[in-house]
Amino acid sequence: MPDESAVTEGPREEAVDASVMEDAGVRELAAQFEEEKPGRRITGPVDVGVTAVAALAALLVLRQVFRPLAQGSQYYLVIFLGLVLPLVFVLYPSGIRFRRRHADAAPQDGPVLGGGPTAGDWVLAAVALVTCLYPVLPFQHGYDGFLDRQGLLEPLDVVMGAALLVLVVEACRRTTGWVLPVVCALFLAYDYYGGLLPQGWEIAHAGLDFDQIVDALYNSPSGFYGTPLDVAASYIVLFTIYGAVLDLSGAGAFFVELSVAAFRRSRSAAGRTAVASGFLLGTVSGSGAATTVSIGAVTWPILRRAGYPAERAGGMLAAAGVGAILSPPTLGAAAFIIAEYLDVSYLKVLGWATVPTILYYLGILLSVEIDARRFGARAVHLRVPAAGSLLLRFGYHFLSLIVIIVLLALGRSATQAVVWATLLAAVLSVLDRRHRLTPRRLVEALAAGIRGVLPVVAVCAAAGVITASTTKTGLGPQLSSLMVGWAQALATGHTAVVALTAVFAAIAMTLLGLAIPVTASFIIGWVILGQALLDLGISEPATAMFIFYFAVLSEATPPTALASVAAAAVTGGRVFPTMWQTLRYALPAYLVPIAFVVTPAGQGLLGIGGWDRVTFALAASAVGVLALSVAAGGWFTGIGVASVVPRVLAGLAAGALLWLDLWTVAAGVVLLALAGLLVFLSPRRSSRANPDLAANPERVVRDGSAADGGGRLRGPADARGDL
Repeated sequence: MPDESAVTEGPREEAVDASVMEDAGVRELAAQFEEEKPGRRITGPVDVGVTAVAALAALLVLRQVFRPLAQGSQYYLVIFLGLVLPLVFVLYPSGIRFRRRHADAAPQDGPVLGGGPTAGDWVLAAVALVTCLYPVLPFQHGYDGFLDRQGLLEPLDVVMGAALLVLVVEACRRTTGWVLPVVCALFLAYDYYGGLLPQGWEIAHAGLDFDQIVDALYNSPSGFYGTPLDVAASYIVLFTIYGAVLDLSGAGAFFVELSVAAFRRSRSAAGRTAVASGFLLGTVSGSGAATTVSIGAVTWPILRRAGYPAERAGGMLAAAGVGAILSPPTLGAAAFIIAEYLDVSYLKVLGWATVPTILYYLGILLSVEIDARRFGARAVHLRVPAAGSLLLRFGYHFLSLIVIIVLLALGRSATQAVVWATLLAAVLSVLDRRHRLTPRRLVEALAAGIRGVLPVVAVCAAAGVITASTTKTGLGPQLSSLMVGWAQALATGHTAVVALTAVFAAIAMTLLGLAIPVTASFIIGWVILGQALLDLGISEPATAMFIFYFAVLSEATPPTALASVAAAAVTGGRVFPTMWQTLRYALPAYLVPIAFVVTPAGQGLLGIGGWDRVTFALAASAVGVLALSVAAGGWFTGIGVASVVPRVLAGLAAGALLWLDLWTVAAGVVLLALAGLLVFLSPRRSSRANPDLAANPERVVRDGSAADGGGRLRGPADARGDL
């Protein structure tokens, strides 16, 4: 892989080096804007010990794929949680500062560096180890005896279970913040005090005593060791290890350089490069914010030289980063939970996501083309190796991704497919001397995979509180009945009720996702909101994917929009304008899920219903996305500037096209054609909203931009100053 390529424009050159993604400053900047909080950077013996334990946990995970423990999956989850939960307290600071006796004493904890673990952290790690492994220790007849006591826990069982509850909630707080622990506390309060609610209320129940709550959490398949943790320990961790191996083997840098090389002669090449980089890099990252920062570190200097304003470029980068979580073959963590909840193969979930992914990136690319023309972006000539030569030299990085799809198609499990893909990626790394995985680096990759999944494990274990509560109290069906009742009170007719319920669910998922990580947001949405859609006759695949998309889109939704905040930190743009630009680029992702829940042929968007329905849904929705881009971007592709009236017509056309009925699609096509005719007849159709932009691209970079004249990315401390 070439060490460096260059961007040339007149007499000026600007370096573009994909290896900047591996810089520690870029990684720290990415960590600040992920849903999970950044951990400590530890060194010395503590780092060696953590690496050893994490690598041991990774080996246990790999062994479980081919030689499962004879005692069953719950036994495996007990061991797995016992290995990884103590690491949370070692690697993640408490964030709580106590009054220091000496004014010059150094703080114990910090956001990223944070010093080493405190004495309290070590105590919590030790207690976590004991409470997690207590069910399998040789006390009171061991693991079999523990299972036999289900529903009749002994006092020591209750003490251990209560301690583990506190530790799981604290681990969740350290890794994701206060919101999810508060939600868990509300569910626990509902469990305990539900009997005090007026019995006329639909959500009232008999109430549970403390022993019953602990039993449901500690010794039940719906609690800590339920489906969420099972998915994290069986699927998500394997894909995290795979991503770490790919990253260390140089795949991330290759994907970005290939994107740069593929689009080097067009005026919209800079935007296309950013979008393609986000799509490819998502196979390595799996995080919207991390992908945004990684591609922004490389492509923002190119976008700046092409004439993109900082906020518009930031919106594009954030939308591309979020799209990485929505795209096969490595969807977000919640996709594995979908496969487990619905008892289907992961390949089927990938099939459901294919058409929405095509539509999502079609919307982004159309917006890129519109911006390049409407705002006068100019071609940036890239002096890089040809894409063909890069593919010949480093195209082997795609082989492991192909292996996953092939093995899934052949009927192998997702766990086995990703393990073989990981082994292949490790073996192929010997073809690149700079990124060869020596035994030491391979151990580091295994440990990095476990470290990367720690926040997900904490969230999934804490989600057991929610799933156990809804199972024991019947809260899910009760809330779904209330939601359907509200919709029926406001609308008549089945279609109207379904549409209104879908809107309620979308709003609830969006609000939930603003403060809770994607995985937890999906779990809560499925057990509470999903039941309402299922009760109205919506199929399980449509309901699950609807909730999945709105859980993921929280990273692009104001006012939090972590991916947008990360993009603004890279470009130096204003935060809220960047969020709105992200929303404009990602708009199809908000409307398509509603389409496949509400509309007559909507399931065709999930690849369900035969080729005729799928083809009709894809074609109509693609034209609908085109109409959306015209309405949102103010430019009719291939014609020119769209004024207010054509934009309104295009918006109406998008709504009609996305309804996916033959007559509404025909009406939408007519409306879009009328909008195009008005644009064609307009005397200002070829004018640009900002014609002098290309002549003076430096004007788009406001004071304090994140890139200086030479394209140098500022460090995290500099970027934080703009926020």
